[in-house]
Amino acid sequence: MRWALGSVLLLAVVLAARTWVVTPFEVVSDSMAPTLPEGSTVLVDRLTPIWEDPGYQDLVLFDSPDGPVIKRVVGLEGDTVRIEDAVLHVDGEPVHEPYVDLRTLDGVFFGPVVVGEDEVFVLGDNRFDSIDSRTYGPVPLEAVRGRVIDP
Repeated sequence: MRWALGSVLLLAVVLAARTWVVTPFEVVSDSMAPTLPEGSTVLVDRLTPIWEDPGYQDLVLFDSPDGPVIKRVVGLEGDTVRIEDAVLHVDGEPVHEPYVDLRTLDGVFFGPVVVGEDEVFVLGDNRFDSIDSRTYGPVPLEAVRGRVIDP
């Protein structure tokens, strides 16, 4: 009887940890390729966003208008974000992004957009095939559900 109670308790702890601490998430599009190819599974830390806002370059899981998705944070509160001839600029400075294939984006322009209070601006690494803050605007911090652990 004792082992059964211990097994149930262990199962409850594992399920609680998987739900509220670290959750696997399957990438269902190629919008984050090549960093996160479609079909890959990542672990998402769900606790950190409770006490720490995401930072530049963090990969975050959040509730988008199309459901939960993962994107890269490129702008924080008060930042001015724009894309000029495929190159991301934050507050007027170009951002080095080795994970973005600029050859597929030649001639792309966007913005400028100022990120509001308690918001982040997110983009997919595959800019040519990503629905992100360029479409639905900055993401409220309250919509961020977790941070990807070592993609």
